[in-house]
Amino acid sequence: MAPSSPSPALSADLPDTYEAALQELEGLASRLGSGQLPLDQLLSGYQRGAQLLAFCRARLQAVENQIKVLEGTELKSWTQAS
Repeated sequence: MAPSSPSPALSADLPDTYEAALQELEGLASRLGSGQLPLDQLLSGYQRGAQLLAFCRARLQAVENQIKVLEGTELKSWTQAS
């Protein structure tokens, strides 16, 4: 299943970087998990979280595709130097 890309209207509201999106998503998950938000805010928070998650997945996929190009057609294991 291919990740869906955000619609152009929603793209303008997305953060510029993966890190900013992840930080917003983590904060949103914390607020949603608290159980203290009214129902309408829960729904809008869930929708925003879905947008941010799709954005993060798309960025990670783009990086993975770039690595595949750099490494040939298959990913190689990354080992950290000791």
